[in-house]
Amino acid sequence: MEEKHLDIKIFGKVQGVGFREFIKERALEFGINGTVRNHESGYVEISAEGEEAALDQFIEECRKGSNWAEVIDIKIKDGKKKNFSSFSIML
Repeated sequence: MEEKHLDIKIFGKVQGVGFREFIKERALEFGINGTVRNHESGYVEISAEGEEAALDQFIEECRKGSNWAEVIDIKIKDGKKKNFSSFSIML
């Protein structure tokens, strides 16, 4: 099955609550490679690559959020594949 790349922005109470670590754990659970970082404007930005079914499950977990986060909105767009080999939290 072919992999795809998604650029994801998650808005809400998602900074300062361990959300990036939560995202990394979910990515590893679903075999997603890419990066997650806090954006200076207050949202979390994810570059994610994986099989479509795994990405769908990953996005659903992102929507639910962690115990301490409050996800208000998610923006998703297809992007150009970058061939990530792991998932990293960016500073």
